Amino acid sequence: MTDDEPAERIRTDGGTAEGADDVALDPWGSSTVSDYRKLFEEFGIEEFDEVLDEVPNPHYLMRRGVIFGHRDYRPVLDAMRDGDDFAVLSGFMPTGDPHIGHKLVFDEIIWHQEQGGDAYGLIADMEAHSARGIPWDEINEHSRDYLLSLIALGFDPEEGELYRQSDNDRLQRLAFELGGKANFSEFQSIYGFDGETNVSHMQSVVTQMADILYPQLDDPKPTVIPVGPDQDPHVRFARDLATRMRFFKVTEAFASFELDDAERPLVAAAHDAREEYAEDADMPRCGEAAEWLADADLDAAGVLVSESVRESAVEKLENAGMEPLRPRIRFFARQATDEAFEALIEDIEGEKRRYDQHIDAFDMDVDEAEELAREVEAHHGGYGFIPPSSIYHRFMTGLTGGKMSSSIPASHISLLDAPEEGYDKVKSATTGGRDTAEEQRELGGEADKCPVYELYAYLLTGDDDELAKEVYDECVGGERLCGGCKEQAATMMREFLEDHHEKREEAEEILDSLDIDLETERRGVAAEH
Repeated sequence: MTDDEPAERIRTDGGTAEGADDVALDPWGSSTVSDYRKLFEEFGIEEFDEVLDEVPNPHYLMRRGVIFGHRDYRPVLDAMRDGDDFAVLSGFMPTGDPHIGHKLVFDEIIWHQEQGGDAYGLIADMEAHSARGIPWDEINEHSRDYLLSLIALGFDPEEGELYRQSDNDRLQRLAFELGGKANFSEFQSIYGFDGETNVSHMQSVVTQMADILYPQLDDPKPTVIPVGPDQDPHVRFARDLATRMRFFKVTEAFASFELDDAERPLVAAAHDAREEYAEDADMPRCGEAAEWLADADLDAAGVLVSESVRESAVEKLENAGMEPLRPRIRFFARQATDEAFEALIEDIEGEKRRYDQHIDAFDMDVDEAEELAREVEAHHGGYGFIPPSSIYHRFMTGLTGGKMSSSIPASHISLLDAPEEGYDKVKSATTGGRDTAEEQRELGGEADKCPVYELYAYLLTGDDDELAKEVYDECVGGERLCGGCKEQAATMMREFLEDHHEKREEAEEILDSLDIDLETERRGVAAEH
């Protein structure tokens, strides 16, 4: 990509499938999203565009908008740029053959590993057995296929870790601890579980939470989870559990009373404006701040809140009366041991005040406080988890239109397909072309609705942005007709599969040398539904 050809010029909208589902994030249900923009509004997923310029050497999936959203990705980017430790992890449920949709996640793991991250790839065999009822012998076979393709595409197992959920004892112990912080009402609200849900399915969810936090077991570090947006409920739940496991909660405070997250910016604004109202600007009083806040133009101060929040903050300030309004960092002892609490007090430098369940520190900022709290926790037997980050990619449209599904062979290209079979599937694929060649030349094709163009953008053109843009522009400009376009794509797919099969054969020896049991016999019967 050249400087005068920005990433926006070569993007695909992901070919939203006709008849796609409304926005509903279900990890075991639909794998389509009708309007990706609603994810920003309804679920708080942030646009990846906002951080794209901060990414060193961005992957082409990022440049082309295939990776469209993120949740708190900046800590990972900061670590990446600064040469600090960070990790990437994602998993695969072995319910069928790995296909080109899964390759998106493979590529994201591998790219982060190449940027210096500790990389983890896991087989979600407990989830496959409990949620989908897949027999263990099939799980064994599919697991091997996923791992071979991951290694063949460039994952370095000597610098990363591959594992099966069911064989990882440390993971199981972590899942047990996390389960103590979760309750059934959350499973109901997040996943829709009810009295008919089997216990193994619920256990597999806690195991997935442990998967997401597993890279931080030995050392807390920023960790990114590359997934499709349907997996966002898992990420949000894991972020909540990571916080609940912490010894200490760190917040900003301004007086002896507590503020909620909505009130805190208001009181901060009142402190910033103290020269306007305080008799002594070096020692503003809470009562003075209350009078100012009651009548302040908050829009001008850049604070957007409801009147009820303003009233609540004013009341707290009024009740504090003559108490000085003074910023400080507050450490709450959530579930810290007595030894950890005492150690934290000792390690806080500068002015501090100790209370029964919290400590106020006056000479440090939030980042310093978070780092200190995490260090003390980790040193005294806690986990010190950093809430995991995530990035989200668009779903590939099926070659026949609609969603790509492992259960519909014609809709996807398996990474195990023979090269000629891949060629034939592309040649038979639905396109975004017009009804006739004349209309195509006159109106241009609809590349943003074309599964074949997605193959170019998501896979076939690789890092060659110029080729991806050329295909797109020629299509929408009416210069490219579907017959020749599919022939080119089919030939490139055949070449990709030929190369991938050769690399899978080379990966056999590597996989066999790893300590992963792929022939384990399991007792028990697949979960009934």
